[in-house]
Amino acid sequence: MTFSILDITAEKDGAKSRDKKWPWYGAPLYAAAAFALFYAAVLPSFHSYPKMLYMKDEAQHPDEFIGERAMRQLAEYSAIGNKMSGSINNEVHVVDFLLREIQKIKDEARTDLYDIEVDKQYASGGFYLWDMTIAYRNLSNVVVKISQKSSSNPNYLLLNSHYDSEAQTPAAGDDGVMVVVMLETLRVISRSEKPLAHPVVFLFNGAEEACMLGSHGFITQHKWAKNCKALINLDSTGAGGREVLFQTGPNHPWLAKYYHQNVPHPYAQTLAEELFQNNFIPSDTDFRVFRDYGGVPGLDMASVMNGYVYHTKFDNFRNVERGTYQSTGENVLPLVWALANAPELDDTAAHEKGHTVYFDFLGWFMLTYTESVSIAINWVVSVAACVCIGTSVWIMTLDNGADAPKAVFMRFGIIFLVQAGTFLVACGLTILVAVFMQGVGLAESWFYGKWMAFGLYFCTLYFAFGLLPSIYIGYTKRKTNMKLNQTIACFMHAHCILLALLCIILTSMGIRSSYFPMVAIFFYAISVLVQIVLKLTLKKSYFVTVHLLCQILPFCFYTYICYATLVTFVPMQGRDGPESSPDIMVSVFVIATGINYAGFVIPIMHKFRKPKIIFSSFGVLTIIFIIMAATSAGFPFVKEVAPQRYYVLHTLRTFHNLDGTTKQDSGYYIQPVDTRIHELDDTTFKNVEPDSWTAATCAAEPFCGLPLYSGRWIEWKDSARWIYSTPPVLPVEIDLKQLSKETLPNNKLRFEYSLKSSDRVMIYIAPFDNVKVTNWSFDRTPLDEGHKPPYLIYYIYSLMEEPFEFWVEIEHEESNTNGPYFKLVVTEHFEYHPEHYTEDYKEFLATFPDWTYTTDWFSALESWIV
Repeated sequence: MTFSILDITAEKDGAKSRDKKWPWYGAPLYAAAAFALFYAAVLPSFHSYPKMLYMKDEAQHPDEFIGERAMRQLAEYSAIGNKMSGSINNEVHVVDFLLREIQKIKDEARTDLYDIEVDKQYASGGFYLWDMTIAYRNLSNVVVKISQKSSSNPNYLLLNSHYDSEAQTPAAGDDGVMVVVMLETLRVISRSEKPLAHPVVFLFNGAEEACMLGSHGFITQHKWAKNCKALINLDSTGAGGREVLFQTGPNHPWLAKYYHQNVPHPYAQTLAEELFQNNFIPSDTDFRVFRDYGGVPGLDMASVMNGYVYHTKFDNFRNVERGTYQSTGENVLPLVWALANAPELDDTAAHEKGHTVYFDFLGWFMLTYTESVSIAINWVVSVAACVCIGTSVWIMTLDNGADAPKAVFMRFGIIFLVQAGTFLVACGLTILVAVFMQGVGLAESWFYGKWMAFGLYFCTLYFAFGLLPSIYIGYTKRKTNMKLNQTIACFMHAHCILLALLCIILTSMGIRSSYFPMVAIFFYAISVLVQIVLKLTLKKSYFVTVHLLCQILPFCFYTYICYATLVTFVPMQGRDGPESSPDIMVSVFVIATGINYAGFVIPIMHKFRKPKIIFSSFGVLTIIFIIMAATSAGFPFVKEVAPQRYYVLHTLRTFHNLDGTTKQDSGYYIQPVDTRIHELDDTTFKNVEPDSWTAATCAAEPFCGLPLYSGRWIEWKDSARWIYSTPPVLPVEIDLKQLSKETLPNNKLRFEYSLKSSDRVMIYIAPFDNVKVTNWSFDRTPLDEGHKPPYLIYYIYSLMEEPFEFWVEIEHEESNTNGPYFKLVVTEHFEYHPEHYTEDYKEFLATFPDWTYTTDWFSALESWIV
């Protein structure tokens, strides 16, 4: 970009000067110009927020979202503290807070225009999710319906967020900020004279973090659930920031259309949707439950900034991005109004017309179109680009300074093969560096310092994209009459054809994110077309100038997506599990964005002298960054800002044998949640033999006798540690009673049980050989689908003293009349009772370095042979 004027001068000076190279020191300036563009346009766009509106100015802003009020409400919500489902904080204090705020809204509402109904729901039920059968009792929701008195429409819009939290966190970002956005949205609507053709249901659900049970209880049981025809789900995977639209529909493109038309600060990517739905994100939202159990289409939106504090005590009011309130409010409020007045709500089935492709451009504007239109666009753009490239190569044959036509096309064919090889080598080498980093134990060096990803992966990509073509150009420069500009253009032509092939392949596979390479193809085709027109009319193509001007927008687009991806996904890699491959994932993200602009921006550097040295400098940078990753500069974890996470459970285990004897032990169950599982080997884990604790119990006990709290922990167990200790103090001990044993026809037995325990329980049922569980009182999905035992059952209740009763029916061989039949294990968890921590437990937690974060509680596991 800096040297585009030189290209104009070169065109004027004739063929010889056109091949004259620029000084080598211009290359760093060229790279600096690209960085300057990123910092001047991309970063400000990503971090752009509207000016907050204050309560004192409310009279001048009727029907507008007042960010200050939402901020004040969040401060009060956050001050309540931890809000786990079942706790007094969640079931009493937060519910009281919500009811107070809703009553204030009712008191100020236009009662001549609106009816506002409030319902406090307590739900019980069960379903199957994440390899677990789930049962719940008496979990709370606060539900509000607002409708205009002049309308009796039976079709409602549903707006959902959750007010519960994970362990230890005050949940200001996840999901308190969305709760207060909903409150302010309700307040503004209730005082407005704008039409509201359809009622809006505001669901403040009290059990999302507990396997999305609040949304399940509402959509399967609430009196208003069947009337809800569309959904806006609001969640978070960080501490505020711009909320991204990452799921739509499914098969309802009109929803994305309304988002496109009404949201002033768009942030939406089909790419994010396909990554989320293919399990690249270690989270889930209530959107799944509304879709799967209620058939409700909708929009799923979540704030993603500062994911390092997600589900930690640092997710507090102070750490929420200040611009969140106004930005999210100004998006949600008009979107709710638009959808509440959408005629599509009256017959959503009639508008079920396939998937949507949608994406924003730096938050400036948004494009939305149907999947069928996307297919047409991708094919037309790809074919048109190839036609433009063919025309461009043909024009090269007309240039008096060029080779004969046959030679030109033959050289272009060779260049295409070289660029194809370069493409593969660049991608492969970038992934190879990631594999090396993981293999030598230096994974996640970019976890806090994202700039490390530039040196490790971007520089590797640029190195390969530049060096191989440079070697070819240097080797053939005296063997051809083709000008340097033409050779560079041929390399970019070849790269565009490769992207076009990729775009067509992705389109044929039904991948809607195929718009990603299409954008690069489109802008490159435009630049080639402009050059063709200039060449045919003015006899000058102004190659570099036109090309770089046409690359400004796609460069901004792809670096914006890359930055947004790293901001979102990098913190997630710290909790994606010890079996994950975080460096490979980051390298793939770098490749996915980098190939779309590197193949058009890097070749311009061939115009500078000493190109091999220039491109080799990228390789040198990669080596320097690898070395840095092995030093303290590459240590990924930072106290309170980007800590390494561990689950730590102080556990009492009791095993009942067939002969009536009992074995009991206790210890600390420590589960790392990222790949750097050896960071504590010289401190907390110093005297623990790897996996030695599993040998005695894995063969005999379901899930190795571990006090699991998530189905994902089953996959992680090989990286866990067990350190024997004094037992925890249990405020409630497991009290399991067999109420009955009934003999049934066809060699079947039915066992009924009564269980008293803490409010969170995991039950394992592991039938012995030749014994089959045929029925039980839980959701039948794993039995009907033939899942392999042992079975994992999650049970949670809220504010109840009655025991939990359940039954299990088994089928055994005719000769096995006395058993044993199965192992029954109950694990109770005390996740919000730090007042019962023993001194030994507190001292043990203190051994963790300050750059770690422990999600800790105590538990008890008891196992029986039935």
